[in-house]
Amino acid sequence: MPKITKISVQQKRTDRYNIEVDGDYAFSIDEAVLMEFNLRKGSEITKAEVEEIQIRDGVRKGLNAAINYLSIRMRSEKEVLDYLKRKEVEQDAAEEILTRLRLMSYLNDEQFADAFVKTQIQTTDKGPYLIQRELKEKGINEEIASNAMEQFTEEEQIEKATKLYEKQLKKYKRDSAFLQKKKAEEQVMTKGYSTSIMKQAAFAAPSDEEQEMEALMHQAEKAHRRYQSYKPSEYKQKMKMALYRKGFDFSAIDQAIEKLQEE
Repeated sequence: MPKITKISVQQKRTDRYNIEVDGDYAFSIDEAVLMEFNLRKGSEITKAEVEEIQIRDGVRKGLNAAINYLSIRMRSEKEVLDYLKRKEVEQDAAEEILTRLRLMSYLNDEQFADAFVKTQIQTTDKGPYLIQRELKEKGINEEIASNAMEQFTEEEQIEKATKLYEKQLKKYKRDSAFLQKKKAEEQVMTKGYSTSIMKQAAFAAPSDEEQEMEALMHQAEKAHRRYQSYKPSEYKQKMKMALYRKGFDFSAIDQAIEKLQEE
């Protein structure tokens, strides 16, 4: 029967050992697996035993890789499982690794979901729908996700949505108030806030008549340069339609055109 003739520590990985059988290199294993199977120089070893040892070593390597992956940041069970698949760990081994990680308190989807939601609230302008969708993508079940989302109160949603809304108004300050509001509302909805929260954010945001007039004059001057060579009646008609399409009120448009003509 084949015998183990040498066991030596690897030079670069002191936690792994090279095993020689009948004078030839046979396989390498983790120190924990070496101890688990009580392998010693002179021990007899069958082909079936070698296969079993290598399976256990595969689990150990996958476990070490997963722990290293988790050391960077918290992960959901699905994220770890996907990582192990990318590492080509067999399904049965991956399931055993997940079980061990749970027992070692490295994996806990409830804690992960709670921390993930807290981080998103503190560091991003994402709304609840977007955060919940991301939790689902990470494999968090609906009940756990819903419980974690309870910390994102309506009051806090309104506060964050209002800041986002006001930020978008400033971003589009060269547009009419109508277009500013439309674009701001779209952005708030895109970020995952409900229609109700969006409307409350829009209501809370202050209006600026002076800025509206500045935006109108900015757009009017651009249109004026485009249509100034037209006949007076056609010029006025084209100016009105161009500015109206931009979302400005007709009475304000007339004032802007008159001001440009005076200049």
